[in-house]
Amino acid sequence: MQLHTTALVVFCFFFLLVTLAGFWAARWRRPKAGMASLEEWGLAGRSFGTWITWFLIGGDLYTAYTVIAVPAALYGAGAIGFFAVPYAVIAYPYMMLVLPRLWTVCHRHGYITFADFVGGRYGNRWLTIAIALTGVLALMPYIALQLVGIRVVIGAMGIHGEWPLAAAFVILAAYTYSSGLRAPAVIAIVKDVMLYIMVLAALIYIPHKLGGYARVFELANQLLAHHTPTATIHLKQGQFLGYSTLAVGSAIALMLYPHTATAVLSAQSANVVRRNAAMLPAYSFLLGLIALLGYLALAAGVVTKDPNQAVPLLFLKMFPEWFAGFCLAAIAIGALVPAAIMSIAASNLFTRNLYGALLRRKMLPEEESRMAKLVSLVVKFGALLFVLKLPAPYAIEMQLLGGIWMAQLFPSVVVGVFARWFNPWALLIGWAAGMSSGTAMAVALGLKSSVYPLHLFGSTYPMYAAVPALLLNLAVSAVLTVLFRAIKLDPGTDVTEASAYVG
Repeated sequence: MQLHTTALVVFCFFFLLVTLAGFWAARWRRPKAGMASLEEWGLAGRSFGTWITWFLIGGDLYTAYTVIAVPAALYGAGAIGFFAVPYAVIAYPYMMLVLPRLWTVCHRHGYITFADFVGGRYGNRWLTIAIALTGVLALMPYIALQLVGIRVVIGAMGIHGEWPLAAAFVILAAYTYSSGLRAPAVIAIVKDVMLYIMVLAALIYIPHKLGGYARVFELANQLLAHHTPTATIHLKQGQFLGYSTLAVGSAIALMLYPHTATAVLSAQSANVVRRNAAMLPAYSFLLGLIALLGYLALAAGVVTKDPNQAVPLLFLKMFPEWFAGFCLAAIAIGALVPAAIMSIAASNLFTRNLYGALLRRKMLPEEESRMAKLVSLVVKFGALLFVLKLPAPYAIEMQLLGGIWMAQLFPSVVVGVFARWFNPWALLIGWAAGMSSGTAMAVALGLKSSVYPLHLFGSTYPMYAAVPALLLNLAVSAVLTVLFRAIKLDPGTDVTEASAYVG
């Protein structure tokens, strides 16, 4: 592949800029006592206002893989890839309803993770460990995918080998270790400004060069008809249920991910969370525009066996090389923000809810901070090895399991914040049923898809595996709760304050 020197120079300039910003963030709003606690290192002292939280959550939820994978889905499979747009639309009313209440309870009791909340609400150590394990398990391939995004961008500029990815990892690990959550918060502001410039320029300039959107859609539809399997820019018969369940199931999972919890719990008040739920749909508009890049790549004649290369190759083909470098830098920087937050979230879960739970004693703030910083390095090393040692397509397919797994936290976390009806042991068994069935469906599809053809009453219903797995989870949890109440099984102890759930 040709070496694009000008693009590479511009890319390196912006990468260096955000690296310096990441290290500077260690001094930004730094308390006199330093960052010797999870409250400060992992949640930035719960001090972020509306705008910083908006940039942080947006940078957290809209990753480099969003910029690459959503257009890649449209480039390779057509209209089914647009499920990401309605799922984002569904997610924010759900966020408005659930997360401000969760923030209030977590703030009142000093909880750092949603697993902390489950532990306080149900008083069951094994259920808490299960929730924490699910979060860490789902985050590992997700962090790896951010590194895959960086590798795709670097490869498109003609740089080969693994050393650039390793260098990016070392930079990410260093400023996350020193600055904690403040680093991605600062970088998210730079990243979002660059991302908006990139998308708006692409959606105005490229269609103009290609003859307008009508021509773009016409060419994309013609080319998709020659794909295997064939696709179109409209949903085909039989795709409607899969499309809708992908949207609903993904929305349920999105707000339960540990990195979402970390970004939300860093807000200074529940009202900040509410205002963000109202403002974040601006990113849904951006996501719809990003998705169209897949069709633009088809219309522009971009040919690649790897759909993930479509957007970087589109920019290099259609833009002046200096601006292509700017756009590719925006994508790579978009990987750094969520990767940092995800590693912090995984560290918080391990320190508080796995190591802390097994230790069976409350760790001192300094101990927690020290442990979390070390674990954040281990997590990123694990993600790097995941990318380097396994084929990239396998890493990408593994991410399909993430949403399936995270959806299984819905009964414990979302239902739990409104009512404590379920027995914790019933929730644990329901979680196990949902996790095993959802994983089995994904494995049965060879980890190449997450839309499983469910056979019921002589008919076939193609559904996102997270949805039937969650329904099974809820059914098992409900039936066993009734049974356990009848036999008077220990319901656990709720140590949270009832007044925290009001308002």
